[in-house]
Amino acid sequence: MRMSTAPRWLTVLAALACPPPALAQNYPEKNIRLVVAYATGPSYTVALILAEKLRDSLGQSVVPDFRAGAGGNIASELVAKTPPDGHTLLLTSVTIAISPSLFPKLGYDTFRDFAPITLLTTTPNVMVVHPSVPAKSLAELVKLAKAHPGKLNYGSGGVGTSSQLGSELFKTLNRINIVHVPYKGASIALSAMLSGEVDMVTSTLPATIPLVNSGRVRALAVLAPQRAATLPQIPTSAEAGMPEVVVGTWYGLLAPAGVKPAIIERLNAEVAKVMNTPETKNKLAQIGQDVATSTPAEFGKFVRAEYEKWGRVIKEADIRVQQ
Repeated sequence: MRMSTAPRWLTVLAALACPPPALAQNYPEKNIRLVVAYATGPSYTVALILAEKLRDSLGQSVVPDFRAGAGGNIASELVAKTPPDGHTLLLTSVTIAISPSLFPKLGYDTFRDFAPITLLTTTPNVMVVHPSVPAKSLAELVKLAKAHPGKLNYGSGGVGTSSQLGSELFKTLNRINIVHVPYKGASIALSAMLSGEVDMVTSTLPATIPLVNSGRVRALAVLAPQRAATLPQIPTSAEAGMPEVVVGTWYGLLAPAGVKPAIIERLNAEVAKVMNTPETKNKLAQIGQDVATSTPAEFGKFVRAEYEKWGRVIKEADIRVQQ
């Protein structure tokens, strides 16, 4: 486990309480490279919007550099090894918190090699089942699984993905046996459920909305504390009596460890400003993303909590990835 006993980013966060020196006012001095861990999906849109808005705000071009592969680890390793001058940033997802528990060997340390800047967006996951499954709620699904252990199955986008971990969290907390069927992508898993190959899938909200509204799948719960505005009729996992089953996808912004605290503070302020405009919020809402900016300290604590949460699930479910 590559966990530092005294993560460098705690020093960065403590220093943010100090007034920013003049160097932050001179930043950036050249184009900013925004390394993005994924080349498709919501992160693509988030990156393009952020790059456009920050260019106007900072007065320098922000150039997205899409480095997909290895569950986001290629992009993370690249940024971890770049000079800490604030001109290379990482736009990543929950995988930055999952990977340390999932992969036996990584070319970076999530807590040693990065400085948190801000959380960007969040979107909840939804647990959906094929219409042939008789369960109409999470409680009924648990009852069904206990009555027929090992008979139900669920699809996921692959080993170690949030779609698998979300379902495994549900299984672990309820002590039920539902068989995992991995696919090469979350959309393929959904297609497999539509054809009846698998009984259930834990999927992102945007991907499930049209399927739920058309009646092609049945949504049992939004796996979040609050109901989703786009699926207001679907209860939450908290309402179902399972408040621990909170599963979502999020995107956040990191810098290499060692970037001056004043630059981190400047980036945090500028990103929050551009992300929270009505125009940006509306654009991101169209792809199912809720703007959720934070302070660097809040984001650091959030990533740590996600690491601990999913690390427990990975250990209890004995999930392993071949490298």
